[in-house]
Amino acid sequence: MNSISFGRYVNYDSFVHKLDARSKILFLICLMIMIFMPFSVWSTSLIFSLIYFVLLIVLMIMSHCSFLSFLKGILSMWFLFLFLIIIFIFVPNPNMSSVLLYQFSDNYAIYWDGVYQAGYIFLRLILMMSLTLILTATTKPLDLTYALEWYMTPLKIINFPVHTIAMMISIALRFIPTFLDEAQRIMKAQASRGVDFSRGGLFKKMKAVISLIIPLFISAFEKSQQLSDAMEARGYDPNSKRSKYRKLKFHLKDLFSAIFVFTLVGFIMYLSIAHGNIDVIDFVFGVKVGF
Repeated sequence: MNSISFGRYVNYDSFVHKLDARSKILFLICLMIMIFMPFSVWSTSLIFSLIYFVLLIVLMIMSHCSFLSFLKGILSMWFLFLFLIIIFIFVPNPNMSSVLLYQFSDNYAIYWDGVYQAGYIFLRLILMMSLTLILTATTKPLDLTYALEWYMTPLKIINFPVHTIAMMISIALRFIPTFLDEAQRIMKAQASRGVDFSRGGLFKKMKAVISLIIPLFISAFEKSQQLSDAMEARGYDPNSKRSKYRKLKFHLKDLFSAIFVFTLVGFIMYLSIAHGNIDVIDFVFGVKVGF
């Protein structure tokens, strides 16, 4: 549970921390679009993914994000990555290229195209996780809520409960690290009573997980009831007009960051749309890799 970093804000006085929360959400969307811009040549796609990865490492250093926590978060999702590898490598695909990697039998073989595709999807997942980690680690949950509410303001015209939805998101983000800590506490308490979460057969592990889930759900319901009573005792009314103690403001650093992000994303989109079939290795080094 400690390996999961999503939702945990880390207080630092970095350039990324000082950016407006609305800017960071917009930058996140733009960078997600950039990551998913397609290139028809696999070598070009992988090279650009590696370039994105290097840029995000620089961004993580600027924002003082923990690489150890990030690596633990990736390792905690090993089952998802293994499932993707099985899907793209071991499941036959009639659209795969004819470059053979290994021949199991006359009716089944593994092609290089499946390996490249699995690696490309793997890099995309890592990039998405790193972007989400940077956003949640450098933005306070309350600021993130205000930013989401600001983006949803036009929906008030159709009487959409913008503030209520934003408050629900804020509470959810606030309680993610709380429930992770609570799950860790319950696991230690159950382990002291003889419950083993790491060893045993399938049914034994399921029984151990049930001994974790049931107390966690009970704790969640109790905390939600306590929060509801506290908000009610303080006279909280989602329909009344509310003021904010802290107001979000754009600064010059947000403008400069927006110029850089929009220029980078626009350049990648131009390359993808106008020159999507370019082979970077062949173009730069004059070497044709054949995929």
